[in-house]
Amino acid sequence: MAILIDEHTRVVVQGITGRIGRFHTEEMVSYGTNVVAGVTPGKGGEHVLGRPVFNTMKDAVAATGARASIVFVPPPFAADSIMEAADAGIRFCVCITDGIPMQDMMRVKRYMRRYKAQARMTLTGPNCAGTITPGRALLGIMPGHIYLPGRVGVIGRSGTLGYEAASQMKALGIGMSTAVGIGGDPVNGT
Repeated sequence: MAILIDEHTRVVVQGITGRIGRFHTEEMVSYGTNVVAGVTPGKGGEHVLGRPVFNTMKDAVAATGARASIVFVPPPFAADSIMEAADAGIRFCVCITDGIPMQDMMRVKRYMRRYKAQARMTLTGPNCAGTITPGRALLGIMPGHIYLPGRVGVIGRSGTLGYEAASQMKALGIGMSTAVGIGGDPVNGT
């Protein structure tokens, strides 16, 4: 049973025109993820890997009907990108970016409270490896080949330990329904 994403989930890549965004978009598309567009302000009208690039999330969602996004945006701009995704109607957002200032993420959390709980976007990250439904869709930076489809769900803070768990489970013939990375940015002083 997949949660959060499957092969039908329409995905927008925020920061698709950057080196990292482009690289991981190619990996996600190869895995079977339904990437329908990208967003980079000022690059609207371009195409990356055959996908249209829009200037805003609202334009991308209106044109494609996307319900999920992934953020490959530099730390100073990532919080604004997350809030823009929420305002555009995205239901599930993965933020790969690490090093986002804590004050920015506190602002995101307060901002999200403007939406009723049932209409609020689900956010994983920042600094997470993403979410994968093995054999169906990958929304992140995980090495998809180490995940075996199955019935066990996995949630973890560490991308590397998540990969190790997936590899060991695969070696034992135990598959995953969905693996979710929730992020591992440390908070100084805790």
